[in-house]
Amino acid sequence: MKVIAKTFQGLEEVLNQELVDLGFKNTKIVKRAVIFNTDQEGLYRANYLLRTALRLLVSMQEFTVSNEDQLYNSVQSINWSKYLNVNRTFAIDTVTNSSIFRHSKYVAFKTKDAIADQFRKKTGRRPSVDVENPDLRINVMINDTNMKISLDSSGGSLHKRNYRIKTGDAPINEVLAAGLILLSDWDKEKPFLDPMCGSGTIPIEAFMMGQNRPPQFFRKDFGFTKWRHFDYELWDKIRKEENDKMLDLKPTIICSDKDQYAVAASEKNFNRFRPGRTVWIKQDDFFESTKNHEGCHIVMNPPYDNRLELEDDIEFYKKVGDTLKQNFTGSEAWIFSGNVEAIKHVGLKTSRKLHLFNGPLPCKYHKFELH
Repeated sequence: MKVIAKTFQGLEEVLNQELVDLGFKNTKIVKRAVIFNTDQEGLYRANYLLRTALRLLVSMQEFTVSNEDQLYNSVQSINWSKYLNVNRTFAIDTVTNSSIFRHSKYVAFKTKDAIADQFRKKTGRRPSVDVENPDLRINVMINDTNMKISLDSSGGSLHKRNYRIKTGDAPINEVLAAGLILLSDWDKEKPFLDPMCGSGTIPIEAFMMGQNRPPQFFRKDFGFTKWRHFDYELWDKIRKEENDKMLDLKPTIICSDKDQYAVAASEKNFNRFRPGRTVWIKQDDFFESTKNHEGCHIVMNPPYDNRLELEDDIEFYKKVGDTLKQNFTGSEAWIFSGNVEAIKHVGLKTSRKLHLFNGPLPCKYHKFELH
């Protein structure tokens, strides 16, 4: 089967490397996705193990459509009884970039009608729509007149790892957090530090990587587990094989935040992992920190204007640079920010600059070596 692994813009190379490392061949990088071919076992394994994939879509068919009748007839040309019956539910996700089909909700409506009418004509009944928890989630993408129909094997975004119990203000997406860590080339041996940790997403993703814990370890439901030909024995075998590869190692993780509620959220979220004494969570103002954390691998996501208001964002980033220079000698620091102007004022020599996106928001990810 042909699979489209969706991701954030800027993480395509990282996702591709993940697939290569897992043994997938002949991968193809496209904008915000990587395409690859696999079988049922590979599809299950990829859903369980990929850290930077948002969802895995199994390609069904492509059509050229220039009006709503062609759209309707194209959807009806698929034998939906292979995937659904009248006692099961479905949902339609649509993405459109077309001068003809401008409204994604209308495309979803016509697709739903085509599927329902096919069943009604054959059986006199039709399957129901369930937008929250369907048995089959169908993805329709239209680019100009090209329509691609896929099945969502993930069933929902793979950033939902199910370890998060409490959240802080504007938590970073788990897939993006994992991508930042992989891009930073952390060796899993240096202490990992996030001094503005919020509810702990970045350090938790680092902790799971250090343990070789599958990113979906706590997740129970995937789209493919509801498919008509789901192989439970194969799925159980894959999970057991991958869980057995987990390491007893517990990397040193240090996460702090000046907000006591953020620290409390981090503690609750980390408790699911029973991290032991190698994880340090504390309330601490980064700007008042001392030289206790020299030689660390730092990944941080400071607040920026459209997330949390700052009185003077340029002065804030200057203080970040001064604090790193004075108190974190021998470390390397990666700063991810949606404030693409203010990050220029860190005042340290940048050894690497990357351009990423947080959804539609352009961001910068800079590396600073603190000699």
